[in-house]
Amino acid sequence: MDHQNMSNMDHDNMKNMDHQHMDMQGMGHDEMNMDDMPGGHMIHMGNLKLKFWVSLVMAIPIILMTPMMGLKLPFQFTFTGSDWVVTAIGTALFFYGGKTFLDSAKMELADRKPAMMTLIAMGISVAYIYSLYAVIMNNIVDPSQHVMDFFWELATLIVIMLLGHWIEMNAIMAAGDAVQKLAELLPKQAHVIDGNNDIKEVDLTQVQVGNVLLVKGNETIPADGLIISGKTNVDEAMITGESKQVEKTIDDKVVGGSVNGNGEITLTVTGTGETGYLAQVVKLVSKAQSEKSNTETLADKVAGYLFYAALSVGILAFVVWLFTGTFSQALSILVTVLVIACPHALGLAIPLVVARSTSLSAKNGLLIKNRNALEVAHTIDTLLVDKTGTLTEGHFVVTNYKTYSKYFSESEIIGLMASLERGSTHPLGKGIIQKAEDLNLEIPTASDTQQINGIGLEGHIKANLYKIVSEAYVKKNQLLTDEMVSDNEGDSISYLIQNDKVIGYAAQGDQIKQESYGLVEQLTKMGIKTIMLTGDNQHAAEKVGVKLGIEDVRANLMPEDKAKIVGQLESEGHNVIMVGDGINDAPSLAGATIGMAIGSGTDVAIDSADVILVKSNPTDILKFLTLSRNTRLKMIQNLWWGAGYNIIALPLAAGILAPVGFILSPLVGAVVMSLSTIVVAVNAMTLHD
Repeated sequence: MDHQNMSNMDHDNMKNMDHQHMDMQGMGHDEMNMDDMPGGHMIHMGNLKLKFWVSLVMAIPIILMTPMMGLKLPFQFTFTGSDWVVTAIGTALFFYGGKTFLDSAKMELADRKPAMMTLIAMGISVAYIYSLYAVIMNNIVDPSQHVMDFFWELATLIVIMLLGHWIEMNAIMAAGDAVQKLAELLPKQAHVIDGNNDIKEVDLTQVQVGNVLLVKGNETIPADGLIISGKTNVDEAMITGESKQVEKTIDDKVVGGSVNGNGEITLTVTGTGETGYLAQVVKLVSKAQSEKSNTETLADKVAGYLFYAALSVGILAFVVWLFTGTFSQALSILVTVLVIACPHALGLAIPLVVARSTSLSAKNGLLIKNRNALEVAHTIDTLLVDKTGTLTEGHFVVTNYKTYSKYFSESEIIGLMASLERGSTHPLGKGIIQKAEDLNLEIPTASDTQQINGIGLEGHIKANLYKIVSEAYVKKNQLLTDEMVSDNEGDSISYLIQNDKVIGYAAQGDQIKQESYGLVEQLTKMGIKTIMLTGDNQHAAEKVGVKLGIEDVRANLMPEDKAKIVGQLESEGHNVIMVGDGINDAPSLAGATIGMAIGSGTDVAIDSADVILVKSNPTDILKFLTLSRNTRLKMIQNLWWGAGYNIIALPLAAGILAPVGFILSPLVGAVVMSLSTIVVAVNAMTLHD
């Protein structure tokens, strides 16, 4: 890494490279908005849970008082007026429990993409309307002619479909709001300097382009701007993903949301609100998430085909029976076809597999946030992976150290530097201290330690003045002699100065995770190409790429650059997985075919992703790909069991064999539907990783 000027780094307020782990137990499903309904329609988890239980309570008396497609079961009973009681409860159930499906069906039809919600809405609507017709015919118009109602099917269909979606949504963890997390990176207020040089605290929403702002040490920069006075170091990890301080002085640009060091600066605002850099990142994430939410699921496709098939067969059968039989027969055939077409098993086919798959995923260190990721993983041909914190540990480790003085050994150089850095929480300082501990060194006591603006750190040890400075400082002041050569290019080098003379250095770099070795080879065997995307410099990136066997390395990238690469590859027909951990990865995570966030990464990255690698282990990518392929196979099998029997059932229910005296009765259809539900449940449980 290219480390610029170590000074002015506030050790307590810098963003730590070791991002906090998510509190998985703290994410309450009941309080989350989920976007995993088929068709991508939003539903509130708490509302769905309540709707299921209330609907179940209403369904029980209907099940007890009405037969299943004409078959009266042993536990069922009727009494005078029970038809009207069932009608009242059924009406309430249809408009309350069925509202979710009816509203979502309207959205699917408005998009001209009928899918699961439309199929369910058709089934419950036909069952309800025809049941009203049956009750009126049986109790008012012609009591002597019994017309079979479908209240039993209406009740069980609504309850089972609600249960299926609840199971699926409960299995998928809540999708956080990445856009909201990005917005929270900016402070709520800013220090505005007016024309009289008075400083006023104003709400950030009131800050305008051209305003002059004061940014104090350790504060988050509130808006994009150009420095007009002062000198500091800024943590731009939000932009580059690299936890390193960038020296900033007059006429340098700063970005809102980045973290200021100890130096105090004034700046002229060049961008805020919709024009600011962070706002552009928000737009990138929002656009990518919106496009991904419209992805059609496998179940939606099957349901869409089944909807058109049932409607076509039903209408054709109605017309034929209208001319060859009676209106009552034609209507009964039409209703039977449409109700049978929406089998109970179809509502559980995918949710049960998803529930089983997410359970297995959790055991393997994976959290699935978007079920579509399981369905499309088999199409992946390219893996885009961030470097820092993903392939590497994401924190500094001393890789080399050397003495230039005959009075101090190499280990003593580390001991002196650790003395000045004692108590430091800065990544570089922590790396020095950790090395001293690893060497079991006795660290001397330093006094009068302080940071020097624009230089580094200094303090006294046994009456001598020592300084820890950056490579830029020693070069600028010509403190290096010809023999002081470092071969640690790509690492951050800190020099130790005693009384204005360089006496040694320590080089620190980000270490490659052991789990990263061999990953590329395994992916290549699976036909997947690996590309590294990083905000770090080209040399440091290639150094890691060579060790891991990654030939395609792209460095010095901004968040929008990564997102453009994702978009370009997808426009060329590639399906990509993006793996990252930083805010700068959020747009590309949201836009990729599958976005994977490292569990130790930022909240914004985690919220933008479809899958979370909880253990931050890159090899878990391979586990996901294997499990997803097994999951998709089970999904296809269950869809065949849940809907495939309609290939035979629909024509038979329509009366295609009527000329030879056979018509599929509603009772037989109900039995087949029940058996398919059982098969679907058993098959889902056989899924393995």
